[in-house]
Amino acid sequence: MKDFYIADAPRFENQAVTSFFCLSSLSLRERKGGGGQYLALTLADKTGQMEARMWEEFAPVLETCAEGCYVKVQGLISKYQGKFQITLTRMRAVSDSEIDAADFVPTTQYDVAAMLAELRGYVEEFTNPHLRALVFHFLDDPAVGSAFQQAPAAKRLHHAWLGGLLEHVLVLVRVCRAMLPFYPEADPDLVLTGAILHDIGKVRELSWRSSFSYTLEGQLIGHISIAQRMLADAITAMDAEARVRAGQAGEAPVLFPEPLRLLVEHMILAHHGKLEFGSPKLPMTPEALLLSALDDLEAKFQTMRAEFAGARESGKGAEETTEWVRSMERPLFDSRRFLEAKKGSAEQTIGSVEGGE
Repeated sequence: MKDFYIADAPRFENQAVTSFFCLSSLSLRERKGGGGQYLALTLADKTGQMEARMWEEFAPVLETCAEGCYVKVQGLISKYQGKFQITLTRMRAVSDSEIDAADFVPTTQYDVAAMLAELRGYVEEFTNPHLRALVFHFLDDPAVGSAFQQAPAAKRLHHAWLGGLLEHVLVLVRVCRAMLPFYPEADPDLVLTGAILHDIGKVRELSWRSSFSYTLEGQLIGHISIAQRMLADAITAMDAEARVRAGQAGEAPVLFPEPLRLLVEHMILAHHGKLEFGSPKLPMTPEALLLSALDDLEAKFQTMRAEFAGARESGKGAEETTEWVRSMERPLFDSRRFLEAKKGSAEQTIGSVEGGE
């Protein structure tokens, strides 16, 4: 186990530390105003990420270190523009035998098997046999199903931990089930199918061995288009299996209905809600509109939780906002913490007055 984690930074401000990290990013940059170059790095462990800078003697680093490798560093913890960073004096690559991989990749706090069992139970309740079979085709696939249980939901924005994709999908399904009675225009089985499959492309968009990054397919294609292709391949495979079974039984094959394929595909293509957010299409059906709205809400709330936790860890008070959150284009404010602090302050005042009496 490591002696220093990124979450420990507030306790080590202006102190030198030596520890192991995963090197998430590395780039050579020009100093402002000239005067040479420096290394800009992002270091990661299971508690988060931290920016790092190396100003001198970094030629050996460029020769021996690459993004995704494990490194041992020595440097000074400090704050810059409200965020902790580390200024490195030494850094070297390390072998897998020198580290414990569990120190570097964050993992869901929930039991993966229990989450999957709950999700499968909801699918079992589908009244539409075609949608039930489609979802189970993905969940039961040896490669896709396994990756679905392991993958993070994002590189860093929300549910960025092992099991994060399954956790995000399960929470979204729970929210959809709770909201569906208020929107009878939306078909429940279609909405839940979209909730489960909307991010299925992330099992091929993301890589999560030693750190979270994008695959080449993820960078060039993106998870929405990947999911569209995976859906088409799944239905083609299901129809082929149906033809074989029907031929053996001397019956006409029952193929996946084209109208259902069209509606599921639209939900996948429209789930980001806006063209500027990467959706090729805007939501045009009740199911797509409900899915995109609830998916956005669920992701934003997880981002809020992470930002509130980060603000507390960095020493921010209850009356302070978080730092600027780029993905939401605003700082955030923890109203619950604020009210609890005010309540505690009021109780202390009342106690002081009563004690004075």
